[in-house]
Amino acid sequence: MQSIIKIKNGVARRPEWQLAEPVDFIANEGEHIAIVGPNGSGKTLLVDMLTGRHPLLHQDPIYDFTPSHKELVSDNIKYITFRDSYDSENDSTYYLQQRWNQQEIDEHTPTAGQLLEDAFLSSGNTQHNRRMQRHLYELFHLEHLLDKYIILLSSGELRKFQLTKVLLSNPRVLIIDNPFIGLDADTREQLKDLLRTLSEKTALQIILVLSKSDDIPDFITSVVEVKERTVLPKISHADYIATRDPFPDHVLSSEKAMEIRTLSPKNGEYHAQEVIKMSRVSIRYGRRTILKELDWTVRDGERWALSGQNGAGKSTLLSLVCADNPQSYACDIALFGHQRGSGESIWDIKKHIGYVSPEMHRAYRKDIPAVKIVASGLKDSVGLYTNPSEEDYAKCRFWMHIFGIDQLADRTFLKLSSGEQRLILLARAFVKDPELLVLDEPLHGLDNRNRQLVRDIIDAFAERKNKTIIVVSHYEEDLPQCIDHQLTLIKNE
Repeated sequence: MQSIIKIKNGVARRPEWQLAEPVDFIANEGEHIAIVGPNGSGKTLLVDMLTGRHPLLHQDPIYDFTPSHKELVSDNIKYITFRDSYDSENDSTYYLQQRWNQQEIDEHTPTAGQLLEDAFLSSGNTQHNRRMQRHLYELFHLEHLLDKYIILLSSGELRKFQLTKVLLSNPRVLIIDNPFIGLDADTREQLKDLLRTLSEKTALQIILVLSKSDDIPDFITSVVEVKERTVLPKISHADYIATRDPFPDHVLSSEKAMEIRTLSPKNGEYHAQEVIKMSRVSIRYGRRTILKELDWTVRDGERWALSGQNGAGKSTLLSLVCADNPQSYACDIALFGHQRGSGESIWDIKKHIGYVSPEMHRAYRKDIPAVKIVASGLKDSVGLYTNPSEEDYAKCRFWMHIFGIDQLADRTFLKLSSGEQRLILLARAFVKDPELLVLDEPLHGLDNRNRQLVRDIIDAFAERKNKTIIVVSHYEEDLPQCIDHQLTLIKNE
């Protein structure tokens, strides 16, 4: 049987890249593999071995990409990482509000359509490839995105773009980190159907890296589990499903839940019957209408789920709430009873809002200790420009303790796994004990245990007075139990 990728007793050269045990791994012709495991278990370290990014001590991976005639490993193996959804060639200059400040985009910046056409041409301008291009555009509804700049895409739209760009390059092996996060339910099913078809009709070998192990598609034949930086033997998909640990109903301890419920109110809290009031709010970018005459009132203590297709305007709506969108000053918006533009500064408002989003994750490119990332939430900054007080650090340590990430305090942010980074950013959202908690796709990249932990924390937080919550999720099962209101946005075509 042809072995596409084979590693025997693999040990990375650099100590910080090494797993707890030498790695044995084989991906055979016709196998489609899911790599699963908890956040921080070493899944990405394994993939970096498979792709050759982390050189090995004794023997490099053995590759057989037949029938591909491409010579370079990098041309045969394409890897879409979680961070790619928040990453681009322009990330060195990206800042949190850039998506909402379109007037600052360089006119020479290529559009999504130009970048996809370049990917198509570099793969070979064949009739088969052109059919694949048309199919992908139709599948992901990309036609209306082709004239948009990359940084203007929603996180779900950006994921569709990345998948299309990579598939147009005709790889022999496709490795995707958490392919279904950020995609609405219809698109998730369409992507699974596409990957199933490619696995059956082409020579493409598929390896999925999944934190959410109940997302394993039925075309996956084998599963490799990574636990505590150890790669376990490959087993069949059916055997994994039959033997995997049950999903926990609750993770947060009763002691930690009580610590949250009994937190003392902070000084200077806002108290308002209407936390958010929007009247006939419309947002347009060029010819596109994102929000059209939206009326929305959120009252004190309500817990809202915000839903809608990719590109329906969910993140745009939240950017208005969090004062990140300059168009908010042209709209009829009141927060905590203060009319936008009536003299209350952005920073006065932000003191009372805790926020996490894919855009925020993308904006954090500073490799500073995790505890300082959490502390930046007290100052509403990306990065930390003033030294926190001991009292501030105590607040950070409290919320890192609640999220079970105390041990990450001194590790630098970019050295953490994407799931660990998301937990750090969630602790950042809670650290100021906000009256309004805005969580845009908060469970991105989290394993099953941590997903339940975060839901438990939100539910405990919601039991306190003067706490209002808005949660965005494309997974109905990811919503915490406390949700009592729903707003669904319809995409304007």
